[in-house]
Amino acid sequence: MVNLASPEDYVNGVLKGDRWVLSKTITMIESALDRHKDIARAIIDQLLPHAGGAVRLGITGVPGVGKSTFIENFGMALIRQGHKVAVLAVDPSSTRSGGSIMADKTRMEQLAVQADAFIRPSPSGGTLGGVARKTRETMLVCEAAGFDVMIVETVGVGQSETAVASMVDFFLVLMLAGAGDELQGIKKGVLEMADAIAITKADGDNVDKARQAARAYASALHLLSPASAHWQPPVLTCSAVTMEGVDAVWQTVLDHRQKMQTSGEFDIKRRGQALDWLQALVDEGLRERFLRHPKIRQHFPRYQREVARGDASPTVAANELLFFLDNPQSP
Repeated sequence: MVNLASPEDYVNGVLKGDRWVLSKTITMIESALDRHKDIARAIIDQLLPHAGGAVRLGITGVPGVGKSTFIENFGMALIRQGHKVAVLAVDPSSTRSGGSIMADKTRMEQLAVQADAFIRPSPSGGTLGGVARKTRETMLVCEAAGFDVMIVETVGVGQSETAVASMVDFFLVLMLAGAGDELQGIKKGVLEMADAIAITKADGDNVDKARQAARAYASALHLLSPASAHWQPPVLTCSAVTMEGVDAVWQTVLDHRQKMQTSGEFDIKRRGQALDWLQALVDEGLRERFLRHPKIRQHFPRYQREVARGDASPTVAANELLFFLDNPQSP
């Protein structure tokens, strides 16, 4: 077993592709302890030059669409082509215990045991949209460990799609056919973020319904302004059971990557993602420092009680707290 006494020990183990060290490194990055944060920052800084070359793919979908089945079979197909696949499955955290379901490894039993696959279910920690607080850093570590395809699965609720779309190169939306109104339950914002839509379960008696759904979504997409002048999001049909159309999904990802690199949009998007990461870290750091300030820790519970009793409005309480430290007369 590797001795992890310094950041360099973690870095060397990750670069060698040691799976045990990789897991320990991600655990260190996800830790909320101050002493671990210092080590994590040093690790990330040293690994950054070794990351960035992987295909970053975000996947979301409506409930029942078969996300886990699709990702497992899609990942297996990529491994057969010689790729190394990392799946970052972000689970919803319990608002009571802070725990998470952590079921993705059990749903992806075949992929989980592959030497060229790595599945990391991460608790969302209550962050906006259910996206894990350290997903960006985890993705970077996996890339440095040699994984050349990163799949980030959203929890499929709230604003998690927006957060994931901001950290990947290609955003795939999985949809079902034959569920009533084909556009029902899908937000316009999600369609606008999609680089492609794939209608799943296009097998057996459902093939015709899947094709009809594909035509409906294609019509809807043409009514929206594409995010890129060089890419019109296609609508595909596929089956994770028969594998029909799965290769076409991967080819679409590669075609998109080639066009974005040729046009220069790829580099622009990656630079924008780095700025988003910076902003997220600043926001997180400001919140932590604010809540740890002695005066805030002393008076925050009082404001919480007043709001809970209805003696103060959340707006007024938040405003007073935010400007509490600017007031020299504050106790």
